[in-house]
Amino acid sequence: MLRLGVNIDHVATVRNARGGAYPDPVRAARMAEEAGADGITAHLREDRRHILDADIDALMEHLTVPLNFEMAATDEMQQIALRHKPHAVCIVPEKREEKTTEGGLEVAREENKLAHFIAPLREAGCRVSIFIAADRPQIEAANRIGAEVIELHTGAYCDYHAEGRFEEREAELVRLTEMATFAHSLGLEVHAGHGLTFDTVKPIAALPEVMELNIGHFLISEAIFSGITPVIHEMRRLMDEARAESAKA
Repeated sequence: MLRLGVNIDHVATVRNARGGAYPDPVRAARMAEEAGADGITAHLREDRRHILDADIDALMEHLTVPLNFEMAATDEMQQIALRHKPHAVCIVPEKREEKTTEGGLEVAREENKLAHFIAPLREAGCRVSIFIAADRPQIEAANRIGAEVIELHTGAYCDYHAEGRFEEREAELVRLTEMATFAHSLGLEVHAGHGLTFDTVKPIAALPEVMELNIGHFLISEAIFSGITPVIHEMRRLMDEARAESAKA
């Protein structure tokens, strides 16, 4: 079954805009869990712009579904991950000036450093995922360093769709399709995410090699109008529908 990971970062963004305790990202995570999310994703950034250390503490205490801990490859984040030992850690690129993660991690140029960085995480029992573009050299490097999972960055595909650049969207979808197949052939588990919406999720969900989608900003945005539960139900419906149609084809 195609799994859905729900990223609750931007519940924390709203909370931090004013300070205080509301809205509570842990409450949102529990509601997502009850609505059928297979996992919760949270990105603890160096500048703590949304998720805070206390949120990670509370998520580890209260969740019954797996936590996917997104983090940059820094000593500080490694120590936090080793203290908590979440089900999974996803290594992502991070720049203070970016609004959101702008692209995939550069693995090929940092192969030796990243191999040493993830080794203690794997030894601690965390599944290590690398967030990368749909690019063969990056996938090969992720495989060589010992990652068990790659998450393909779907941001360009979603941006092209939003901008009406449909030929470029289709070309990016072809790249995602080919690289999902290639990664799977290497024995890597394939996830995908970034920017996915009701309008863009089905072609990605239809890819048989993709085992998990991680979706956050859109779900939290739509939940303002419709509530978390119906929004997750609709995303799940579209994902399952796409997978069923793909299996029949």
